Amino acid sequence: MKDNLGMSRRKFLGVAGGAALGIAALSAMSFEIPVSENKSTIKPSDFDSEDLQADVLVIGGGMAALFAAIKAHDAGASVLMVSKGRVGSSGLTPFAKGIFCYDKSNADMTIDEFVKKVSDSAIDTNNPVFTRQLAEHSYDRVQELKSWGFFESPIYHKAFNTPLKERNIRPHERVMITHLTKENGHIAGASGFSLDENKLYHYRAKTVVLCTGSGGFKSSGFPLCDVTHDGTIMAYKIGAKVTGKEWNDGHPGSAKNSGDCYSNWRGQVEEKPSITSAEVHHDLGVDLNFQAYTQGPPVEMGPPGSSSHSAPTQTNIKGPYTPSEFQRKGPPSAQPERGGILSIFNKADGGPPGPQGEIVGGSTAGMAIHKSEGIVPVDETGLSTIPGLYAAGDALGSYMSGGIYTQVGGSLAGSAVQGTFAGEAAAKASKELKHASISVAKLKQIESEILAPLKRERGYSPAWVTQVLQGVMFPNFVLYIKKERMLQGALAYVEELQEHHVPMLLADDLHKLRLAHETENMIANAQMKLKASMMRKESRCSHYRLDYPSIDRENWQAWINIQKDDSGEMVLEKQPFNLWPKFS
Repeated sequence: MKDNLGMSRRKFLGVAGGAALGIAALSAMSFEIPVSENKSTIKPSDFDSEDLQADVLVIGGGMAALFAAIKAHDAGASVLMVSKGRVGSSGLTPFAKGIFCYDKSNADMTIDEFVKKVSDSAIDTNNPVFTRQLAEHSYDRVQELKSWGFFESPIYHKAFNTPLKERNIRPHERVMITHLTKENGHIAGASGFSLDENKLYHYRAKTVVLCTGSGGFKSSGFPLCDVTHDGTIMAYKIGAKVTGKEWNDGHPGSAKNSGDCYSNWRGQVEEKPSITSAEVHHDLGVDLNFQAYTQGPPVEMGPPGSSSHSAPTQTNIKGPYTPSEFQRKGPPSAQPERGGILSIFNKADGGPPGPQGEIVGGSTAGMAIHKSEGIVPVDETGLSTIPGLYAAGDALGSYMSGGIYTQVGGSLAGSAVQGTFAGEAAAKASKELKHASISVAKLKQIESEILAPLKRERGYSPAWVTQVLQGVMFPNFVLYIKKERMLQGALAYVEELQEHHVPMLLADDLHKLRLAHETENMIANAQMKLKASMMRKESRCSHYRLDYPSIDRENWQAWINIQKDDSGEMVLEKQPFNLWPKFS
């Protein structure tokens, strides 16, 4: 169905006002005046271009990308791997220190019991195919990581490069991919630019695996600033379906120096990775946000699913629902392997510190629960609705644990497992394909779009536009405690940014060129989050509607998919929980 979610932006801005709009406007007024004249240090004519070719192109440098690249190689394909950052040292992978390992010789529950328990916690929002895949294959992936020295250091670059060097896979680091190319309905490659030299790259590939992670709105207090939904938006632009935009990750931060990401999380960043076993939770939803909304600050973070805090001041408001078997009044039980989210709450014996003292939410604003958002898969390999385009890890909307965080260490293990499936499938598919012919005119058009912010003489700096976006999306009563009026108000501002400010983004060097493309991606993602949040008229897991506070099992046993139609409009549809989608 087409998106028909309310009045026009112009009409809303003219008559509504609204608290969110007022706060956003006041915030924007305090920002520095945006740059109006572009004094670029480089010119589009300064750029050279290079064409490269492989059977399988892997985009990303984290856990999913590592396994996608090596498994595609081992399946007989030639592989190119390109990463916006340094392999093993960018995105969310270096922050993740707990990795789930289902060891059937020493497990407290069977795989069937594990899958059912995850489904119960996720209130049916998980895809049990990917939940089972995680449990069945995590052990083998962990054993491979052990052989590469992964558990010997808190820094993953060396361990990741061990299997890559053995296979002579040389990653192209610090290259930002901005465009996916499609020919005759099939993926044909990707294009981007170097962050260190005036160079454009065109990668031709028979199949592509997106391992680009999730993303946020460059919020402070969490190591999320270099992941900005690049893969999701690139895939959306060529017609792929994406999903999961109504869910929210609930990682907290410390109110004291809340923007200091390193101080908030240095204990987890500096510790060596460790193994976690099956222990299903219902964590990182919007309980903290609801507590702040109903009681006011300050708030204290109790154990996940805790019901020990005092009742809300506004007792007539029905809050987020936690299934009874996952409610906890005491601290989580101590584990020998103390990585992941449990490290936040287990500090008394010298465990790695998380946020201290008074707690605030919003440190992961713009990011959904791991594995709940991204490219819509049509099967268990992560194949998208675009033939030849695969995704894995946080770039894949696999719903491995649904719309809530259920298993400590599951995200990192899930990336390894999904990367394996996608890499092997992409390699197998590439054997039956030939490289598509991409016209010179099409490549020139892509180059023009990549370099467009450098060409503009006047406009807006990406930093300023990002600040405006944050002012609109960050309020607790927009992104987390949702209701129709505020979502409509925020959407009016975001659509103004999309329609007017994105075409006027400026860049005067390579860093700002990266920021310009990241800002465009974040704005598109904000639009998706607001529209999906309006469409889902219920509350479930990490999606909470103040005006629809209950679970609606009659109408909402479905995921929400988003796709760009032939006219360029954003279209939203329901996909029943028990069905795979069809190709575009």
